[in-house]
Amino acid sequence: MAKIYITDNKHRADVKAYKEANKSRADMHYYVTSNKHRAKDDATWYYESNKHRADIKLYWEDNKHRADIKVYETSNKNRTKGKF
Repeated sequence: MAKIYITDNKHRADVKAYKEANKSRADMHYYVTSNKHRAKDDATWYYESNKHRADIKLYWEDNKHRADIKVYETSNKNRTKGKF
């Protein structure tokens, strides 16, 4: 399950991610859903407002070399791939 909480502090984050513009360079393709019950796998995300209810705390990194994972947002739920 991938309930994501976006944090501003990089030291408290579980994963540092870089949003890649090119989908062939990305490690993970993710889809954002509006229903938290549809966020079943790691590549389908639901943004949670409470950090205690979230599964993963994510920090958006500006530099791709400092990031743990490079991600690409897709518009189709069936084209997701990858795991944390």
